[in-house]
Amino acid sequence: MGSIGNPLAVNGTTSHEDATAVLHLTSDINATTPLGKSIRLKLSNLFSENVTAKITRAAVEQLKNNNPPVQYPEIVPQSGSNKGHYQSREVEFWISGFFPGCIYAVLERAIKFPSSLGLTSEEAASCLPLLRKTLEVTGKTWSDPLRSQASRTNTHDLGFMIMPHMRPRWELYHDRQALDTIITAAESLGSRYDGRLAAIRSWDNMDWHDGVNITSMEDNFLVIIDSMCNMDLLYYAAAQAPERRKLAEIATTHARTLLKSHLRPETSVTRKGYTGTLYSTVHLVNFDPKTGQIQASRTAQGYAADSTWSRGQAWAILGYAQCFAWTGNTEFLHAACGLIEYFLYRLEVAPSCVDVVLPDLGGRTAGRYVPLWDFDAPIEDPFNPLRDASAGVAAANGMVILSQALRGYGQDVLARCYLEAAVTIVKDTMDLSLAREKVQMHVDGRGALVFQDVEEGRFDSILKHSTVNNNSASHPSKKHKDHGLVYADYYLLEFATLLTRLGIC
Repeated sequence: MGSIGNPLAVNGTTSHEDATAVLHLTSDINATTPLGKSIRLKLSNLFSENVTAKITRAAVEQLKNNNPPVQYPEIVPQSGSNKGHYQSREVEFWISGFFPGCIYAVLERAIKFPSSLGLTSEEAASCLPLLRKTLEVTGKTWSDPLRSQASRTNTHDLGFMIMPHMRPRWELYHDRQALDTIITAAESLGSRYDGRLAAIRSWDNMDWHDGVNITSMEDNFLVIIDSMCNMDLLYYAAAQAPERRKLAEIATTHARTLLKSHLRPETSVTRKGYTGTLYSTVHLVNFDPKTGQIQASRTAQGYAADSTWSRGQAWAILGYAQCFAWTGNTEFLHAACGLIEYFLYRLEVAPSCVDVVLPDLGGRTAGRYVPLWDFDAPIEDPFNPLRDASAGVAAANGMVILSQALRGYGQDVLARCYLEAAVTIVKDTMDLSLAREKVQMHVDGRGALVFQDVEEGRFDSILKHSTVNNNSASHPSKKHKDHGLVYADYYLLEFATLLTRLGIC
C-alpha cells in the first residue's frame, strides 16, 4: 500500500449529504469484472440458501412463548446441554438490536437483490413471496418492542440497539415511526455528552470485575472504544433532521477525543507499503470528570489493560471508518487506516497454531484471518486457540465502508487493498467458523415455509467461534467463550448487504 495523501476538499470536510453519497457510490468493481467474479466465488457460502433459511427459521421459532418478544437471541453454545440453541437476553440488554437487524439485512436483499439469497429459480418462484412476507412480519415484531428503549439516557449502546433495524425500516418502507425512534435515540445518546470532557459517557459504573467497584459518576467518567460505533446514530439523525446538527458535532468531538485517549501509536511495527502510523487500542478509559485527566486505562473484556482486545480494535476500525465517511475529516481517515493496518499486521504475525488444516477444504488451512480473542493473550490451547469471529467480520465491515469512501475521493488503489483484505477475512471466517449444521427451506402443501436440517444436529447461528468475554477478572456470569454470537451473524449479513448494494455480488 502506498502512503495516504489528502484526497479531501478544503478544510477536509464534506456535507452530510455528500458523505451519504460516498457510502452509496456505485463501484467500478462489480459482479461482471474479474475481481467481482472472484469475490462472489470466494464468498459463495455467504450467498447461500443456508444463511437465508437459518435467519428466517430463527425469526419465526424464537417467537414461540415470546411474542411480543421480551427476550432477544445472543449466544449459541457449542457444547453442553443447550448446544446449538440460542440463549437469550432481556430486551434492555445492549445486544437486542442485532437479531432484528439480521432479519432486515436478509429482507433488504430479498426485496432488492433476490438473486443473492442462494435460491434456485424453482425455489425462488415458490418461496420468495412467502419469504419476504415472513421476514417483513417477524422483523417488525422483533423491532417494535425496541422503540421503548430509544428514550433511555442510562446507556450509550443506543446505536447498537436501534440502528440495525430502524434504519432499514425507514429506508425500505419510509416508516416514520422508525425515523422518530432513531431521532429520539440520538437525542438520548447526545444527552450523555459532557462538554468538559468533550466526550459521551459510556458506562455509569463498572462493578463486575473482581476488585473493581466504580460507582460514583461524580468522580469517574468511563468511556469505552466500543462507543465509536454509536456515533453513526448521531450522524444519521443529524443528516435526516438537519435542525439537529448539534448531534453530528457531538459525534465528531467525541471521536476526536478518543483519538488521543484510546488510540496507541505502535511506532515499533510497520506493514510493507504503508507509511502512516499504526494504532492499537485501549478498551476502557476512566477520566476525572472535574479535571478531564485520565485516571486509569483498563480493559473490561480483553486480556489486560495494555493488550489489544481484538473486538475493541474492530469497533475502532468500524467507528472511525463511519466517521470518515460522514465527515471526510483526514484525522479520521488516518486513524481508520492505522487501525486497519495494525489489525492486519496482528493477523499476519499470529502464531502458527492459528492455521488449521480442514479435511473438507481438501487439506488447505484456514484460520489465519480469524482473529484471536485478544492479540496479546497467552494461547491456552494450541490445538484450539480461542478466537473471536465477531471481531473479524465487524472489522471487515469497516474496511468496506472505508474502501468506498476512499474510492469516492479517487484513492482507488488503497480502496481496493482494503476491499480485498475484508474479503480475505470473511472468506477465512466462513471456511473456519461456518457452522456445518446447515438448513434448507421449502413451501409445503399447505403453503407454509418448512425448514429442514441438512446434516445431523442443529446450530442456530451461522458462525461459530466467537468470544464475548474471557477476561480473567470478570464475574463468571459475564464470561462466555467459543460460541455462536448474534452480532457475529449480523455483521456477516451486513457485509453481504454492503457488497450487494455496491453491485459486487
